[in-house]
Amino acid sequence: MLKSKIKLEHLVLIISFVNLILFHFPVYKFTIQNLNSSGLDWLFTIFSIIVLIISLNALVFYIIFFLSNYTGKLLVILFFNISSISVYFINTYGVIIDKTMIGNILNTNFDESSSFFSLSLMIYIIFLGIVPSLLILKIKILNVKFKSFIKKIVLSIIFILSLVYINSSSWLWIDDNSKSLGGLVMPWSYVINTSRFYIHKSQENQKQILLPDATIKNNKKSVFVLVIGESARSQNFSLYGYNKVTNPLLSKIKNIYNYKTNSCATYTTAGVKCILEHKKSRKLYEILPNYLFRNNVEVIWRTTNWGEPNVLIENYQNKEYLKKKCKGEGCEYDEILLSKLNDEILKSKKEKILIVLHTSTSHGPTYYKKYPEKFSIFKPVCKSVELGKCSQEELINAYDNTILYTDYILSSLIQNLNQLKDFNSTMLYVSDHGESLGEKNLYMHGIPASIAPKEQLEIPFIVWQSDNSKKLKKKEFLSQHNVFHSVLDFLAVDSPIYDPEMSIFKND
Repeated sequence: MLKSKIKLEHLVLIISFVNLILFHFPVYKFTIQNLNSSGLDWLFTIFSIIVLIISLNALVFYIIFFLSNYTGKLLVILFFNISSISVYFINTYGVIIDKTMIGNILNTNFDESSSFFSLSLMIYIIFLGIVPSLLILKIKILNVKFKSFIKKIVLSIIFILSLVYINSSSWLWIDDNSKSLGGLVMPWSYVINTSRFYIHKSQENQKQILLPDATIKNNKKSVFVLVIGESARSQNFSLYGYNKVTNPLLSKIKNIYNYKTNSCATYTTAGVKCILEHKKSRKLYEILPNYLFRNNVEVIWRTTNWGEPNVLIENYQNKEYLKKKCKGEGCEYDEILLSKLNDEILKSKKEKILIVLHTSTSHGPTYYKKYPEKFSIFKPVCKSVELGKCSQEELINAYDNTILYTDYILSSLIQNLNQLKDFNSTMLYVSDHGESLGEKNLYMHGIPASIAPKEQLEIPFIVWQSDNSKKLKKKEFLSQHNVFHSVLDFLAVDSPIYDPEMSIFKND
């Protein structure tokens, strides 16, 4: 049991050691699995990483507590509780707490975050967060004189630098694996990457950079429906050769084409931005719906999801808005996006129409809640938010049912578009990113794209067009950036930034 009064240097060492024991199993696991040395070199590297984590944490905590015991306790309690949640998600879903994952977390709404609640999560929070916090609150810390404080700081820095120098032969390996290691070390993975996320946000243009004005070349009635999928990976679509029939309806529709595609990122905000921007850029250029709306195209955005860039149009319809005019079981699921859609198209006074449907159909962990019961064809299904506790068969069955439901939604949309005899119509379905379903012990998405597995990157890109529409180019592989230019091409929007090489359509 901890003493009621304790020297500051002893306290920070204890806190650092407890922090190491409670929250760094993923670091040990990753290092042991990936370290390419052996024997004494292997042991020394492991030992050095452990000592370095303790030393650096102790140094930072020592400075914080010296400045204010109250602030030190508050921060350590906060760190222990956040770290308990972070380690739960790392252990359960195989995620890495990097800048992209922080962006994912900060763009999550209540519906999504509440779907992760489980008894195991509460156990992590209670025993790894709350219990240590209560012990820390009871501790009284002996004051440290300034001279002694400076002396210990200097000695600590010398010790850390010496350890780094002695272990210099391992720095190449550490540098090669810095993204993974940096996303596993607590609490600095989320502290540093949250700072990086907000620094990046502050550097973005608060006002979008307008693209050059465009003109519409003809008055031929045309409607382009862009369906943005969520967490859909192409390998589970039977259109892409999957051995289970997950696309029974689309496979029977003529004028359906599919392309191989990789997503730009493994999380929604970046993936959707990629789909809507005219080229890859860190800058906030005017996105597709905003650009077309400003240039006299009718634009309708319907969504059951979130995480898109700022959509600056008049006709933005979220799930709450759509439910007011929808009746039936389907209104609780993504088919609500199709509710009275043809009526909206027909009442438009413009010849050129872009409709964006932003779905959430295949987002985990509660895949089984994303479709009506009649689409629960593949059984048994996983009904736990702790995906590792389900069998691989149960998990994939639940996910495959979401693809089966997507097939139904897309085929229903095509049927609706076929009724618009006065319009040339195109439907393009592309996902924001893929999804891991237990491969390499990874679940869901969010691994940095540079090291992400193919399951999180390979996505469907499916196109349907009405008879007498523009002909498609014969290409095997496309990117998300093909979307912007293809929409401009189909809707006959003449723009200085249009790139005919990036359009999926042949020139007339």
